[in-house]
Amino acid sequence: METSTNFLFDLAIILLCANIGGIIAVKFKQPSVLGQILAGLLIGPSVFGLIGQSEFIASYSEIGVLLLMFMAGMETNIDDLKKSAGSALTIATGGVIVPYILGFLVIRIFYKEASTSAAIFSGVILTATSISITIQSLREFNKTKDRVGVNILGAAIIDDVLGIIVLAVVVGIVNPAQGENPLLVIVKIVIFFILAVIIGMILLSMLSKYLYKLSAVITPSAIALICCFLIAFLASEFGIAAIIGAYSAGIIFSLLPKARNKIDHDVSIIAYTLFTPVFFANIGLEVNLSGISSVLLLSFMFLLAAIIGKIIGCGLGAKLSKFTNKECLQVGIGMIPRAEVALIVANLGKNSGILSDALFTAAIVVAIGTTLVTPPLLKLVFTEKSKKIDTK
Repeated sequence: METSTNFLFDLAIILLCANIGGIIAVKFKQPSVLGQILAGLLIGPSVFGLIGQSEFIASYSEIGVLLLMFMAGMETNIDDLKKSAGSALTIATGGVIVPYILGFLVIRIFYKEASTSAAIFSGVILTATSISITIQSLREFNKTKDRVGVNILGAAIIDDVLGIIVLAVVVGIVNPAQGENPLLVIVKIVIFFILAVIIGMILLSMLSKYLYKLSAVITPSAIALICCFLIAFLASEFGIAAIIGAYSAGIIFSLLPKARNKIDHDVSIIAYTLFTPVFFANIGLEVNLSGISSVLLLSFMFLLAAIIGKIIGCGLGAKLSKFTNKECLQVGIGMIPRAEVALIVANLGKNSGILSDALFTAAIVVAIGTTLVTPPLLKLVFTEKSKKIDTK
């Protein structure tokens, strides 16, 4: 069992290195999140091996991403989110279909030993987006509230839901014993969103009346955090990513104008001081690239499919929604990261006996590769000093 001394040492080293990494990244005019991830990669098992994976750090970092998504919800304009629903759906659909097809084709062409089932499952790894890296970068560029940022957020949520459905369908086809009825998955998703709306209405009604009366006993920020974690837990119980629950909670509390700024201020301090640096560093910690040399070409092509698939698929969806060329590129790049999402899906495939070690290694490369390329690419396409891209 991990001792308290080891836990404190690991946490201190991760926070120290993550903060130093973030500062160095900013010095090189890159988003701090890139430095935090690289710091985790350096101190993790892939390079120096100073810090190993642990259940505590994994759980601790999960709090970081929940707080990050809660704050994203707090910053979202609900009216803008409603207006972008149609375009976000179009973007998300393109961002699922194109990467899936490219992923399937890459495995069939560059890894002929793979079965059809493995190729089908590999396509699923490239469908879902891990929005946490993009959200942090957009926050640094102050772009979470503009048209592109709102559509990336909306598309990522829809993308996640579509990815869950596709995963349920594919697992049900290639490994019926491990799969869940796709219709049941859809029903559970619908029930969650209905419950989220009902809970949101009840919370807003109660908090509008009693929030400040309760402040003598419990602060508004504490109430917000409790609700964030409970709604995130509810989402996970319905088979949906917990971050969607946290984001929903953030939207609910964004509708409380009197308490909104105070809650956002308090949660931001807690998140950025203690939790989100550990989350991003932990992405690097979880990477182990041993054995990659034997599947370099496969891994590179799979990574290329992951990047190009989102840029083309989401970019086409944005173009159909009348975005400019530059905005289409921004949206496509913002949807590139797979991070922990790819690892979760790949781990399911490996444990189910569908994916070989080679395909699992390629999935790891996709997870870390898409995570590392996104912040600098976003910096490039969002900076005003970059070369202008045709806007017509």
